[in-house]
Amino acid sequence: MEKLFQLKENKTTVRREIVAGITTFVSMAYIFFLNPQILGQTGIPTQAVFLAAILVAVFGTLFMGLFANVPFALAPGIGMQAYFTYTIVFGFGFTWQQALAIVFLVGLVDIVITLTHGRRAIVQGIPSELKAAIGGGIGLFVTYIGLKNAGFINFIVDPGNIITLNGKPFTGEVHGALNSILANGSVTPELTKFNSSSTVLALIGFIILIVLVMRRVPGAFLISLIVTTLIGIPMDVTNTHIGAGTSVGHAFGELGHVFGQSLGAQGIGSLFNNWHNTSLALVTIFAMGLSGLFDAIGTLIGIGNQTGIFSKQDQKAFDSSNGFNSKMDRALIVDTFTTALAGIVGTSNTTTFIESASGVAAGARTGLANIVTAIGFALMILFAPFVGVVPTAATSPLLILVGIMMMGEFKKISWESLEVAIPAFFTSVFMAFSYSISYGIAAGFIFFIIVKFALGKFKEVSPVLLIVSAFFLINFVVLALIH
Repeated sequence: MEKLFQLKENKTTVRREIVAGITTFVSMAYIFFLNPQILGQTGIPTQAVFLAAILVAVFGTLFMGLFANVPFALAPGIGMQAYFTYTIVFGFGFTWQQALAIVFLVGLVDIVITLTHGRRAIVQGIPSELKAAIGGGIGLFVTYIGLKNAGFINFIVDPGNIITLNGKPFTGEVHGALNSILANGSVTPELTKFNSSSTVLALIGFIILIVLVMRRVPGAFLISLIVTTLIGIPMDVTNTHIGAGTSVGHAFGELGHVFGQSLGAQGIGSLFNNWHNTSLALVTIFAMGLSGLFDAIGTLIGIGNQTGIFSKQDQKAFDSSNGFNSKMDRALIVDTFTTALAGIVGTSNTTTFIESASGVAAGARTGLANIVTAIGFALMILFAPFVGVVPTAATSPLLILVGIMMMGEFKKISWESLEVAIPAFFTSVFMAFSYSISYGIAAGFIFFIIVKFALGKFKEVSPVLLIVSAFFLINFVVLALIH
C-alpha cells in the first residue's frame, strides 16, 4: 500500500484516505441520477445511460488513482451533458448514436493532443479571459436549462410564430409539455405562476439545496435529491412505480443495445455522410475538446496547487512539456482516455469533477481515496431500478446551483476594459442564447481578433487562435452555402 500510493511521502494515512474517498463519493453520487434525465431525452434508454455513467466513472476514477496517484474522481460533466442533448441532438439534429460517435472522436482528438503535448500550445495560445468566459458561459447555459426544466420559466403559445433553435424547431421533451406546445405554434417565455405541483416541488427542492449548501452539509446535492424526491410522493410528482422492466438485469440488457453504437453504421458510419453533418461534427468535436481541456486543467490546477497535491516540480514539468513524469500530465491522459471510453459505452464526455475538492478538504492526498470512491460508484449499480423514480423537479435545482457556482469564472474578466469585455461577452452570451458552446467559442475568438486588429495589436493574436477562428469561419461559410 505504501509503495503503491506513497502515503508517508504525501503526509497521509489509510484511514484518512478512506474517509476522504467516501466523502467524494457522497458529494458526486447525484450525478448518476442527473445524467440519465438529461441524456434520456435524446432517446437513449435511461437505465443504459445510468449504467454507462457508472462504468465510465469507475474506470476513470480507478485509472486516475492508480496511474496518476491523485484523488480526483471522474464522471460525465454536467455542461457536456446539456451540450450533448440540447445542442448536438436537439439543435444540430444528430441522432444519439451520432452524438456518442462525436464524444468518442473528442476523446481520440484529446488523446492525440495530450500525447503530443499540443495541449500546451492550445492552453498558452488562448487568453485567460476567454477561458474564463467559456467556463462562465457554460454556467449560464446550464442554469437556463435548470430554470426551464424546473418550470420557473413558462411558455405562452403564439400560433403565428415559431421559435427555433439553431434554425430548427425544438424537438424532444426539453421539459414537461414543450413538445405539445410547439406543435401548436411558437412559445414566448414568462415567469411561472407556480400553479404546477412539479414547479412547486422544484422550488422546495431548490430551497432545501441552498440551505444545505450554505450550511456546508456533506453530500448536500445527494441529500437534496433524495429529500425532494420523497416530498414529491404525496404531491403526486414522484413516480413510485418500479416494475419488472426496471431491474438491474434489465438495465444491463438496455446497456447491451447502446454499447458500441457510436462505432457502428448509425454512429460514426453516418456522421460524415454529407457536408452539412461533416461541418457541424468537426466544429462540435473541436469545441467539446477545447471545453473539456480547459475544464480539466482548471480543476486540476485549482485544487491541486492550493493543497500541495501538485508540487512546483509538477507544475514546471507540465509547463515545459518534458515527458509525462508529472502527476498533472498523467491526470490529463486519464481524463482524455475516459472520454473516449464514454462514447463507446454510451454516455457524454467525462471530466475531472470539482466535487473532488470535498474529498481533498477531508484529507485526500493520494490515489487510494479514488479506489474507495470508485467502489462507491460501483455499488450505485444496485440503484438502477430507481432511475425513473427521481423527478425532474428534484434534479433541476442541482443544474441551477451548478450554473451559479460556475459564475465565479466571470470575476477573472476585466469587464471595465472593452478590449477584454467584448470578446468575453459574446463568448458567454452566445453559449446561453444559441444553446451552443461551439458558437460561443467561435463568437468570442472572432471578436477577439477584430478587437485586436482595431487596436493595432494584431501581433497579440496567437497562431493557434487564428487557425481556430479560420476554421470556424470556414464552417459558417459552408453552412451558409448549404442552406
